Amino acid sequence: MAAKAPRLRCLYSSTVTSVPFVRPPLTRSFATEAPVPNPAPHRPTTTFRDRLNVGPSFDEFITSSPSAETSAPTSSNTSPSSDPPTSDPPLRTALVGPANRKRQITRLPTWLQTPIPNSPNYKRIKSDLRGLNLHTVCEEARCPNINDCWGGSDKSAATATIMLMGDTCTRGCRFCSVKTSRAPPPLDPHEPEHTAEALKRWGLGYVVLTSVDRDDLADGGARHFAETVRKIKDKAPGMLVEALTGDYAGDLEMVDLVAESGLDVYAHNVETVEALTSMVRDRRAGFRQSLRVLERAKGAREGMITKTSVMLGLGETEEQLWEMLRELRKVDVDVVTFGQYMQPTKRHMPVHTYVTPAVFETWKQRALDMGFLYCASGPLVRSSYKAGEAFIENVIKKRKGRRDVTMAEDLAEISKGASI
Repeated sequence: MAAKAPRLRCLYSSTVTSVPFVRPPLTRSFATEAPVPNPAPHRPTTTFRDRLNVGPSFDEFITSSPSAETSAPTSSNTSPSSDPPTSDPPLRTALVGPANRKRQITRLPTWLQTPIPNSPNYKRIKSDLRGLNLHTVCEEARCPNINDCWGGSDKSAATATIMLMGDTCTRGCRFCSVKTSRAPPPLDPHEPEHTAEALKRWGLGYVVLTSVDRDDLADGGARHFAETVRKIKDKAPGMLVEALTGDYAGDLEMVDLVAESGLDVYAHNVETVEALTSMVRDRRAGFRQSLRVLERAKGAREGMITKTSVMLGLGETEEQLWEMLRELRKVDVDVVTFGQYMQPTKRHMPVHTYVTPAVFETWKQRALDMGFLYCASGPLVRSSYKAGEAFIENVIKKRKGRRDVTMAEDLAEISKGASI
């Protein structure tokens, strides 16, 4: 049996522990290291600033002097065959936005620039409206003429278009900035009384009433509208009332209800030519439907003045405008107005063309030649236009004067016959 070799241990050595071997991770590298690019400088968020840059500048609202911007020729599909006078200044363009994302926009033309409203009379009227919880289309639709209409020398010289039935519409036209909702708040039962009280307080000779569309109501709000007119006539019998109504979803009985409430002018806007109606207005509105409303209102009462308004600059053609005017004359519309469409916000339809004042003047003359009683036409003209109201007021008073004279002559004739 083989002898076992003795195991020897060094008494002076330290205890040895085994350490596992760890393989370093494999890395691949180029023979020549690529240079590390410098990080881009931090750029703060400029969303709000960009939106300000894209919109009109503050100077455009308070001055008409051109700045150092390039000029762009104006073009209009609604211009007449013969070129209009070239006295209108050309449109101006400008580069806006961040340095690395500049883009060119068309500046607001000088003929569309208006002063910022700040007159004492403007503040007084606004205070009255808020105190009575009333709304105006002047504010809701962002009308550029609000300074001119509200800023008269006194309240009797000022006009305001009262918007009935709240500030929320059930329709969503692509040109309109009024709020929309499928279920607006309920009607204010005190609104007819408050409206009549405010108008009596102002002492106006002519007032325009309009309203949002209320398709959520069975009558479209026609009874509420008619009640407001009656209240106004009770408190101020001499005040002339123009009603700018919706189409009541084609319910002509509701048109009769409003037309027979005692108003003097029935207005309903076709807004644009027939070919563009489906793109501009809510799908529930229609050009032919609007014509039926105007025709029914004309026949509701003898001597009723009917009125409609059209926006230019949406892409309409000259022939389409001619056809529209012919259709309006067929239903015996008395007054038509033309105004420039102005995009309220970026969410709305863009402006196709800025129509020059010379072209507006041309269409005014054409409308008068076709037999319209009156035509207000200009870049800043709106459906409730102050100069147009003054003309219509004079026409109505003259007609009433002639009727009074005729009635007096008839009474004299009757009394003369009775005495014989």
